[in-house]
Amino acid sequence: MRRLLGICVAACFYYSGLVRLALWLRQRSVPCLIILNYHRASGGNLRRHLLYLRRHYRMLHLEEALTELYVTVGSDKKASDQRVPLVLTFDDGYQDNYTHAYSLACELHVPITIFLIPGYIDSGDYFWWLEVQRLIHLTQVDSVTLENHVYHLKKAKDRGLLAQAIDSRLRHASSVAEREAFLAYVREILGVSAPVRGDSEALRPLTWQEVRDMDESGWVSFGAHTMHHHILAYLSNPEEVRREVGECREVLEHHLGHPVRTLAYPVGQPEHIGNTALQAVRDAGYSWAITTISGVGTPQNDPYQLPRVLGDVTRHWLVMAAEVSGVWHFFAPLWKWTEQVKERRNKRPDETSMRKRLWKTL
Repeated sequence: MRRLLGICVAACFYYSGLVRLALWLRQRSVPCLIILNYHRASGGNLRRHLLYLRRHYRMLHLEEALTELYVTVGSDKKASDQRVPLVLTFDDGYQDNYTHAYSLACELHVPITIFLIPGYIDSGDYFWWLEVQRLIHLTQVDSVTLENHVYHLKKAKDRGLLAQAIDSRLRHASSVAEREAFLAYVREILGVSAPVRGDSEALRPLTWQEVRDMDESGWVSFGAHTMHHHILAYLSNPEEVRREVGECREVLEHHLGHPVRTLAYPVGQPEHIGNTALQAVRDAGYSWAITTISGVGTPQNDPYQLPRVLGDVTRHWLVMAAEVSGVWHFFAPLWKWTEQVKERRNKRPDETSMRKRLWKTL
């Protein structure tokens, strides 16, 4: 119901002309760059998203767009196409970035940028956040004790709580080795072996051959996403932070045969990055780094903390259009206020229940 309501609201924005007006105003404002952040490419209608974006925005590779934003702004050199520049990025490097996003990029002549995690390309394992879901789904044990808490896995609630507990430990691990050791322990107590090639290929990371094929096409460019996708602020050893960002660039450049100048922070909120990681990215020689902070890039942005607009292939294209234009964000306070009013109303006791409670006290 909520999804349908969102589509209806987005349709009102679009067909009333508000989305077009917002885009027109953005074209005439200060120079800016929209970096749209996706992860998966399948499970929705990416083609419809790309057709809309290609028509209304000037789509570029990330490094090309950032060079334009920071180097050519203020100069006499201007693009002949005055549409708002937009970059389509995919984090992590799922298999469907090759089977879906790459295929569409070639067909529709739309450039995309993918941030890669070399450690997972080398191993072929599930990403750790997907491994949590796999373990809970496949386990046959009735109950398990983790950190002095017993979870009864025949109950859906306990399965959810166990997944949250495992995920939290993995996210907050102080090293990659600690994370992997805990994951191995969880596999053991749940009685589920490590995955083997062939299991759910759609959820697998890309292979190096697929990466090279996409790179050679000219329609896909690549950036770094650290070696093992650990939340950098939680790593206790500054040297490991430097390895995660520096080695990632070296490995990618070795396989691609050309410089890699951009990095996307895992998770990417300020509290998940930290000052150590910011300095490590500068020291590793990157020119720009991308966060998940919501916003549109301008020349005033710190080049190592660039914002993005969250995308999702499962969203209706009308909702995506409203979000990218900024209209959705403009009205966001109204949605929040409406939700708060609704929540307060639901918490307010009705007259009948108040009478019943009063009667019980007499």
